[in-house]
Amino acid sequence: MTALSHWTLDPSVVHLNHGSFGAVPRPVQEDQRTLREEMETNPDAWFRELPEWVGRARAAVARFLRVPADHTALVANASAGVSTVLGCLALPPGGEVLLTDHAYGAVAMGTARAAARAGARVRTLHIPLEATAEEIAAVFAGALSEATALVVVDQITSATARLFPVAEITRLAHAAGAKVLVDGAHAPGMLADPVGLAGAADFWVGNLHKWCCAPRGTAALVARGPEAQDLWPLTDSWGAPHPFPRRFDELGTTDLTAWLAAPRSLEFIEETYGWDTARAHMAKLAEVAQGLLADALGADLTAVGGSEAPAMRLVPLPAGLATDHAAAHVLQRRIAADTGCETAITSWDGRGFLRLSAHLYNTVTDYERLAERLPGCLEE
Repeated sequence: MTALSHWTLDPSVVHLNHGSFGAVPRPVQEDQRTLREEMETNPDAWFRELPEWVGRARAAVARFLRVPADHTALVANASAGVSTVLGCLALPPGGEVLLTDHAYGAVAMGTARAAARAGARVRTLHIPLEATAEEIAAVFAGALSEATALVVVDQITSATARLFPVAEITRLAHAAGAKVLVDGAHAPGMLADPVGLAGAADFWVGNLHKWCCAPRGTAALVARGPEAQDLWPLTDSWGAPHPFPRRFDELGTTDLTAWLAAPRSLEFIEETYGWDTARAHMAKLAEVAQGLLADALGADLTAVGGSEAPAMRLVPLPAGLATDHAAAHVLQRRIAADTGCETAITSWDGRGFLRLSAHLYNTVTDYERLAERLPGCLEE
């Protein structure tokens, strides 16, 4: 039995874009389907018991993340977690929020709106692709000031697959009197201890539907310190009288079967592969894949050789391709149609990149197929 058989992915397609939407294993799909059937059998009984069940699922997720359950809330996705923090945090008028030019688009837009509502300003820091961890921290050290109220920083960047030194950035920010919100969208599952690696960050959010393979619509929001009690769900519901994080356990009639099934995905990968083994396999496979595609395209990897993510890598595309977000999407669809490979094409600073993901169902043969077919597709 191959690893691919544990998923319901179409075997006629080569799936190389796990980092965008994830893929849910068969046993987890079955678990969620059973939960939905139970919900529809007796909705009254279901919703009476739901907060307690969510609390148990939340505790299981917290154990996986190596954090206390009373520091951990479940939210729909990392962007929802970021929006929750930005909507509840009181930014001072005239204050400054620091972002980088690697920030996820939705996070950057949400941060700009939150700053505008508060009469604060956003400053975007340029981080070169080839920057080392020390160089990235130095950029933040030079930018922080008494005016800095909040730092919003990626742990693993989406468009550029960089691993940022968020613990050191947090230390520098706290020394300057600023709060830190870490966008760890890609970190759970790819990193063994993502929250721990964020240091003493005030807020951390991470998706479980990506590398952890939980059903979509499942993410964690970790908050420590007194500001945690200032956090409220984006929609008010009957959990409002409870303290954080219990107030996030009751969201009216929302279908929360994805949250209840999430622990099954964590268990499945541990029982079937072992998380340490899985992470090592994915990181090695991503490295091999990057080399294969760089050779096929004649790409220079020194331009992307800075602080790379373990299981997600960049390969520069030929000049003039995917120079903006819209062009990247057009090229992604073209590659899928012409090669039978689902990939991620990203654009950053006017340059186009192939962003490779590696997961347990991938093999070297998958990347060899893309390496064989992609050059001709791009030439056309």
